[in-house]
Amino acid sequence: MAEETKSFGEKLWQWPAGIKNYFQELQMEMRRVTWPSRKQVQATTVVVIATVFAFAAYFFVVDAVFSRLITKLLQAFRQQS
Repeated sequence: MAEETKSFGEKLWQWPAGIKNYFQELQMEMRRVTWPSRKQVQATTVVVIATVFAFAAYFFVVDAVFSRLITKLLQAFRQQS
């Protein structure tokens, strides 16, 4: 509620302090982060790449099957006409 009663000038004066506070809190939070080891990053990267290729192969097969089904269906309708 106090923020709403402040004038634009007061808010403008407090802006640099707010930015400084934000970066200080960001710096403290980044110190608490536990980063993965190189081995963990490599392992998860391999899993992601393998998964992408598996999904690509799956969608390639599904696309080919549906493409053939739709083509045969359209050919069947053309012959009836």
